[in-house]
Amino acid sequence: MTSTFAIESTNARTTPETRAAIPALDSKALYFALLDNPAEHVEAARAYLRAQIEATRAEPDELPDAPWQLPGWIQGRSEAVGLSYREYLAARKNGAPRRYFSNKSHALYFLKGAAPTKLVDGAWLYGVLSRWENPDYHPLIKTYLEELGDGVPDKNHVTLYRRLLAAHGCEHWEGLSDDYFVQGAIQLALAYCADQFLPEVVGFNLGYEQLPLHLLITSYELNELGIDPYYFTLHVTVDNAGSGHAHKAVQAVRSLAAQSSDPAAFWRRVLDGYRLNDLGACTTSIIGSFDLEAELVEIFTAKAAIGKNMHSDYCRVAGRSVNDWLSEPADIPAFLKAMEDAGWIQRGEPVENSRFWRLIQGERAEMFGVFSAYEQEVLRDWITSTRDDVKTSRTGRVLSHRARQRTLDKLNQQGERSGYPERGLIRRRSAGTGGDSELIQLEERVANAAGKSEAMSMLARLMSPSVHHTAIGLMATRMYSKLLDA
Repeated sequence: MTSTFAIESTNARTTPETRAAIPALDSKALYFALLDNPAEHVEAARAYLRAQIEATRAEPDELPDAPWQLPGWIQGRSEAVGLSYREYLAARKNGAPRRYFSNKSHALYFLKGAAPTKLVDGAWLYGVLSRWENPDYHPLIKTYLEELGDGVPDKNHVTLYRRLLAAHGCEHWEGLSDDYFVQGAIQLALAYCADQFLPEVVGFNLGYEQLPLHLLITSYELNELGIDPYYFTLHVTVDNAGSGHAHKAVQAVRSLAAQSSDPAAFWRRVLDGYRLNDLGACTTSIIGSFDLEAELVEIFTAKAAIGKNMHSDYCRVAGRSVNDWLSEPADIPAFLKAMEDAGWIQRGEPVENSRFWRLIQGERAEMFGVFSAYEQEVLRDWITSTRDDVKTSRTGRVLSHRARQRTLDKLNQQGERSGYPERGLIRRRSAGTGGDSELIQLEERVANAAGKSEAMSMLARLMSPSVHHTAIGLMATRMYSKLLDA
């Protein structure tokens, strides 16, 4: 079979002079630029990918020497993860503490820190939608469609994660530092540069779709803490090596490498794409960076920027007005200590015993609504802990924690995951029949398309990383999926 792409240098299509003129964007800036207006930032995305690939070249390869060895490699890796998880469960059964999360606020901190990556879940495969006529790309396209939940909101990965963040007041993640946006920026750059970086897309997909041990442990511990783990358990099932995304990833690598004009060069670039998974903040580094008091100080510092002039002069702690305390960000740790010393906060006791907590929670709480659900959880865990309760290493392993179990409070998953009534693939309507006009217009445009190719192109544009989780994007996904199999 002839190749549908050319193996070329990743420096192709731009001269050194052109590359020098491309404005360098940091990961965070590129992330939002590609979500907001990708067409204007494709060259910046290409330059970014070239730089990231170069940064990983010194990393050791863990993949086998050739694509044909991948099935055995994945099987061995899957078995090793399963054995490690079994050992983890046995240790927990014998009384070992949670490995990752010292308390609920620690877990929510992780959810927020992972948001830039999770909210573009699957984006790296967006660029292969246009290759639907070639069956060798169908494993990749099917994987992307499944990341989008095949157009069903309760299965769309981005929708699920948005709901999870909203349920716990973790929506405000845009202020995270650049490192948290590296993985998301790579995925978005691959989405819009797939034609030039196809082997790297394939390699990145191969790495991302392997089932990691941390996913299993994260799911288990989130459930323990009363946080719905469905987003994570869904990935445990769909990424399986037998028939899931990991299996499809191997199919794609082997078939596309075989049809390449230079399979060895293709494989080298697959390795480059695979290594891109190692850049930026990851699950364990986010977990390991949690410091309960530092997070609380950051929350209070952000509140101080708005509240430093909002308190009456009679509100005083340790002889200073609250406005005075809040006017200097560097004074926030001392302010918290002063409130503790003055009895406003009773550390190591139930939160209801602290006068400050009663200001933010209760029927007549004067500060009701000032702190989000996430911020309240951080404050709660800080108040109920003592200074030596929780310490975490840089690797994210919990070394010690309060020996207590929270009552599990699972969300009503069955009710929230009910089936979604699908609209017909192509259905004409007369005026005045009701319904969402934008969706009706899409049906009409697809019905009037000159042919399948035009319809698929039209639908693919509505399945981009920034649109696919919207109502029209979900509908486009359902229609694309049906047309693909037609």
